[in-house]
Amino acid sequence: MTRLTLLTRSGCHLCDIAREQLDDLAVVAGRSGVTFDLEVLDVDGDSELRAEYGDQVPVVLLDGRLHSYFRVEPDRLLRALQDDASAHRAATGQ
Repeated sequence: MTRLTLLTRSGCHLCDIAREQLDDLAVVAGRSGVTFDLEVLDVDGDSELRAEYGDQVPVVLLDGRLHSYFRVEPDRLLRALQDDASAHRAATGQ
């Protein structure tokens, strides 16, 4: 299963919007058989995350790799999730 990480910070209205978009995307993706685990992390709680991504929140990481920052691009992210699911199925013969 694909892992999405949303890097946020307290009081960030763009982060709140990104979280809502990812919640909505989970529903849309689920309808097409694509699922993901979502982890939400506050960059200010981790000095390494803050140093690397603190000026770019909200940040979406797809399986640990940078996918987007400042905003979520739902269509682009859905395509990436679908591609990841297809690759996983091909690799496992499912």
